[in-house]
Amino acid sequence: MAHLTKIGNSRGVRIPKPIIEQAHLDNVELMFKVVGDGLLISPDKKSRTNWREKIAKSIEGNKQANVDHEWLGLELSPDTEWQW
Repeated sequence: MAHLTKIGNSRGVRIPKPIIEQAHLDNVELMFKVVGDGLLISPDKKSRTNWREKIAKSIEGNKQANVDHEWLGLELSPDTEWQW
């Protein structure tokens, strides 16, 4: 159970380390949003932060695998051979 602690003219809450680690809140700016009767604390995800590196990593990870080239040149059978 956590309680509000006075910090100057403001109030603070001590968040246990396991919760900070699980929510990925360590060393990031936080956003606060009032939700119903509570408070949602989440990391401030800046749009386009490191986007070039993330795109390059995604492209690198999704390179086309070796293709079985012997099948690429075969003709397709016409639909008339199929029974529907």
